[in-house]
Amino acid sequence: MINYTMKKGLQLFVTMFGVLTLVFFSIRLIPGDPAAAIAGDSLSAEALEELREKLGLNAPLWAQYIEYLKSILSLDLGTTITTSLPIAGLLLKALPITLIIAVFTVLLSVIIAIPLGTIAAFLAHKGKKALDNIITWAAMLVDLMPSFWTALLLMLFLSLNLRLFPASGAISFDDPVMFFMRVAMPILVLGLTQIATLARITRTAVLEVLNEDYVRTARAMGTSEIIVVFRHALKNAMLPIITVVGLSFGNLLNGTVIVEFIFSIPGIGSLLVYGINSRDYPLVQNVILFYAFVFVAINFLTDLVYKKFDPRVQF
Repeated sequence: MINYTMKKGLQLFVTMFGVLTLVFFSIRLIPGDPAAAIAGDSLSAEALEELREKLGLNAPLWAQYIEYLKSILSLDLGTTITTSLPIAGLLLKALPITLIIAVFTVLLSVIIAIPLGTIAAFLAHKGKKALDNIITWAAMLVDLMPSFWTALLLMLFLSLNLRLFPASGAISFDDPVMFFMRVAMPILVLGLTQIATLARITRTAVLEVLNEDYVRTARAMGTSEIIVVFRHALKNAMLPIITVVGLSFGNLLNGTVIVEFIFSIPGIGSLLVYGINSRDYPLVQNVILFYAFVFVAINFLTDLVYKKFDPRVQF
């Protein structure tokens, strides 16, 4: 396990270095002058040149790259152009809100989707196609709905008609009840898609192992169906399920960009949208880098969980 963790840790380091390089060069390969895009038409040529100097755009590309690596290694993310606030501080302030939304969405989807997909697989295995088809088609229908459309539907139904959850307003950790009322809608929107995807993957994975010899042996020994399905079949079908849960957590961070904007949640996604709208070049670069690092780190943890569930895993 130690060798496996060290090997994966080395891969994580190489991948993160590649992500750093890719983020730096991809932003600078975008056509146009970032300083001119930030300044608009209001600055004079001299002021525009000062802005280029402030952003470090007059230095050679390799020198910019070295400075960029130095700042990342020293955990100095710089300040925003529009407000001059420290970017690290903005990220740390927005991060808890986005993490709470993502973690509760994953928990909601795991609690509902895995039992639902397992039951669907059991029904299909027993030849009860009607209920299996209803669960499968309902999951596919929800999975096909775009997040922004689901968000608008839930906002109309739960907020405007039933008035169960507020769709906007202040959000603060000082009032936990109001906080969770505010993030309930984004969790529901993101959770519906995750539940649909995870339920379909669970159904397929469990259905494949229900005909294995060890499952038939467990039945022949008189083990109850619930234990056979949830202890023997589900446990041995966990690898693809873990893969989807790990990837979905990374995808959730991307999904929060749209959902946070729709529900006016001050998380990382809203910070990215603000950076794009205000053309804040360093802010956008660091938020994208943060998303990439979180996604790579989650994949690393997923690989470690793989090894825990199946010690034969060597990749």
